[in-house]
Amino acid sequence: MSDCYIGLMSGTSLDGIDAVAVSFEPTFCLHASHTHPLPADLRQLILQLNHSGSDEIDRLGQLDIALGRVFAEAVQGLLDNSGLLPEQIRAIGSHGQTIRHRPELGFSLQIGDPATLAEYTGITTVADFRRRDLAAGGQGAPLVPAFHQALFRQEGQDRVLANLGGMANITLLPGDRERPVLGYDTGPGNVLMDAWIRRHRGLAYDADGQWAASGRVHAGLLEQLLRHPYFARTPPKSTGREQFDLPWLDDQLQQLAEPVASVDVQTTLLELTALSLTRAIQHHALSRPELLLCGGGSHNRQLQQRLQLHLPQARLTTSAAGGLEPDWVEAAAFAWFAMRTLSRQPSSLAAVTGARGDRILGAIHYP
Repeated sequence: MSDCYIGLMSGTSLDGIDAVAVSFEPTFCLHASHTHPLPADLRQLILQLNHSGSDEIDRLGQLDIALGRVFAEAVQGLLDNSGLLPEQIRAIGSHGQTIRHRPELGFSLQIGDPATLAEYTGITTVADFRRRDLAAGGQGAPLVPAFHQALFRQEGQDRVLANLGGMANITLLPGDRERPVLGYDTGPGNVLMDAWIRRHRGLAYDADGQWAASGRVHAGLLEQLLRHPYFARTPPKSTGREQFDLPWLDDQLQQLAEPVASVDVQTTLLELTALSLTRAIQHHALSRPELLLCGGGSHNRQLQQRLQLHLPQARLTTSAAGGLEPDWVEAAAFAWFAMRTLSRQPSSLAAVTGARGDRILGAIHYP
């Protein structure tokens, strides 16, 4: 086996830690995958830290170390399930858990202490990928379009990678290689839908969008949600829970003249995700693009149907058509970033993030 890398991803949805073992030479190969549960108490602590509060620095420091240990458990689970040995792994690429994403203030903070991860696994760990791009004037996000370009770009075929995680983002991959790759966050993906169904039905997510499919879009609420200034901003841009969360949604609901049934709110939130994403794609006037979905939302059939309705000229499929199952794209991307860092190659796209140039990302922690 050629050099093998592990990628770790814990996203805005907080639905688990995705871990993959991959190699890139002579061609890309996914050797193993594993999803490790995120303990409920840590999930709650992460959500609390998304907003300011008392003893914030102490809570942050303790959670940083605790997450580093859980990430190490995820690596061990992957190794146990695959039969791979630590000495077969060149490096771990760990995205970490985003606590604050504030590019307008020049920072983005991910925790899950990489020194703890390297110490507990005995494997070189590369992490803290966003900070270098931010130092160069970029948004620090989205970073994954660089990996999308490497793995999914196809000569003569316009493609769009749509990652439907907690937030939704797109990567535009023109079939004409003279045209630049672009990418940005389009707005909320699953984050509002997941939070709303958790509040009203006690479920982690709306499987296949079944609850949303049973309601109706509330036109007044949808129009109000779409007035959020983020949707009118021009790229490069990125977003997070700082702008789209339950308190924001509650405030929007209170401004309406009449209450909205909880199921209709869910339907409207799904339409918000679909419409904001498809409007962004339409703005770029691609020629009969192939739309490849990845992330947790790629399994939401109702969301798929709404995306296809709004983009009738696009061929809708998943990233599996490009050689990688949709659940593992982001974790694989951070394995790729680790490989690029160790080989001293840039792994950001300035055209995407708005930085002054492409940069080598990540800090290396040796075992």
